[in-house]
Amino acid sequence: MAYSSLFSPNFTHFSSARPISHHLYYHPYLSSTSLQYNKIRKELSFPYVASVPYQPINVDYLEGEFSGHGVTFEGIGDNCVAKMGLDNGSTATLMLPSGLITSYKAPMWHGSTVELLHTSVSEGDDGEAVIQGGVSLALNYEDDNEVPWSPSTWVLRDIRGNSKDSIKVELISSDTDNMVETRHIVTLGEDILTSEISVTNSNSSPLQWTGSIISHLTVSSPEATYALGLEGSNFHNVPPFLSNFGIIPSDLDEENDSEIGQLWKQMGLKGFFSGLGQRNKKNAGEEEMEGEEDDGYKQLNEQMSRIYTCAPRFFTLIDRGRRNSVVVGRDGFDEVYMYSPGSSHEIYGEYSFICVGQSTMLKPIMLGPGEVWRGSQHLHNPNM
Repeated sequence: MAYSSLFSPNFTHFSSARPISHHLYYHPYLSSTSLQYNKIRKELSFPYVASVPYQPINVDYLEGEFSGHGVTFEGIGDNCVAKMGLDNGSTATLMLPSGLITSYKAPMWHGSTVELLHTSVSEGDDGEAVIQGGVSLALNYEDDNEVPWSPSTWVLRDIRGNSKDSIKVELISSDTDNMVETRHIVTLGEDILTSEISVTNSNSSPLQWTGSIISHLTVSSPEATYALGLEGSNFHNVPPFLSNFGIIPSDLDEENDSEIGQLWKQMGLKGFFSGLGQRNKKNAGEEEMEGEEDDGYKQLNEQMSRIYTCAPRFFTLIDRGRRNSVVVGRDGFDEVYMYSPGSSHEIYGEYSFICVGQSTMLKPIMLGPGEVWRGSQHLHNPNM
């Protein structure tokens, strides 16, 4: 299994053995044969990225339409990699049409750049490569008819900025049936990577949604990693949040597959939290399900999965092994999800990461007709 450096010249395509249903949003940069392609895809097997099937992308169109902003495009199988780069050395890599951010390299005090995201490539059931980790969106919408929908296919809408100051890449995902539009704006600055989302409800009925911006931050080991600034924040211990791109230890994943995982896969976040209630009852007395963080310099060596409420807008993750830190910030979101796989795994290995999510999982957001909601996550590099 490989980690972080994903895009070698001989890396050809990405797949998964567990596709999910979703709506496709057509755009000129999809190949000219996309409609015909969609008709025959029911009879053939096509590549996937972490459980989501996609159509091939016209990379030549992207190069001609969006070149000149510090972004380059590379086709990998039926997918496309957008590489953002600034003159100071900061880079970010974004996959289309999945919208997965697989890399964020930031300049450090010692003069070189360091990868801040944890991304793994594993082999699927049919020998295909499956990508997990990085930064992704896990959102679940539901209207009055209780029909869930999750944006999984993203279209490049616009690129602004330049390689000297900052670069903004705007993605869009639309559900024309339920009249919901989601925009994801990824901004690379000299010392920050921001993921901003906006949700627009154009329907005549209210919309309820839950979800999170989920980031896998690479560390030397959770034992050497500390969270600074969460003291006094209320928390809820919860089962690990399962998403298309999430990394969960195999033993824990098997446990979730039989209980929480099945509910998540079948019913989305609504099922996740109905399952959460059952798990809370089952574990009563085994672990305190709610509490207040009393450690201002919390070591993340123990396996943990919790949602913090009333947390500060900014807190810091310090990795003493790699001698660097990341300041995690948010706007719009009231909750912070944090998952640590614990320190029982190999250092600098598959589970050497801390998962952080700016979330609205405990308290769903209600959007009235015509309303727009905005929120964002900031990964700030203070090590320059």
